[in-house]
Amino acid sequence: MSSMTVARRYASALADVLVDRNEEAVVREELEAWAQMVQQNPLLLEALTNPTVPYDQKSKVLNELIAKANVRPTTSNFLKLLLRNQRFGELPQINAKLSEIMDERAGVVSADVTSARPISEPVKTALEQTLQQITNRRVRLNFATDETLLGGIVTRIGSTIYDGSVRSQLERLKQELAS
Repeated sequence: MSSMTVARRYASALADVLVDRNEEAVVREELEAWAQMVQQNPLLLEALTNPTVPYDQKSKVLNELIAKANVRPTTSNFLKLLLRNQRFGELPQINAKLSEIMDERAGVVSADVTSARPISEPVKTALEQTLQQITNRRVRLNFATDETLLGGIVTRIGSTIYDGSVRSQLERLKQELAS
């Protein structure tokens, strides 16, 4: 089974539990913190994911960390489930899929905006309003810069790309002139 399939299944089941218990934001934050902690500590990740380490030892380490972190029971149970099913290493993918699922259920779409230079606040606001009109959904914008664009912006919503960069316009002009 692919890791994306696994991530989708775990995230979907967790999303159902979070909605039922009204714990969406808190548990998502806790799981993000756990994913960061594990990624920043390669030895911890190795200890929790290595199949040669006995489950009892892994469980003891995880339980001690959970006690120190003082997380919600839902978070604790989910982390223990991942450990028991040998899926702890897939926590970052599960978190990403959980965010997608929760956004989808809330009617929010994520848009990745790349520009040659940082975008001013008024332009960000106008872009957000335009994308909301295009998608008929609330939009969460994620910004990045890429100087190779030369100018303009490239926006990606799901698999759709709106490319208004100078680089791509020059490339199209080059192809037209060559033909």
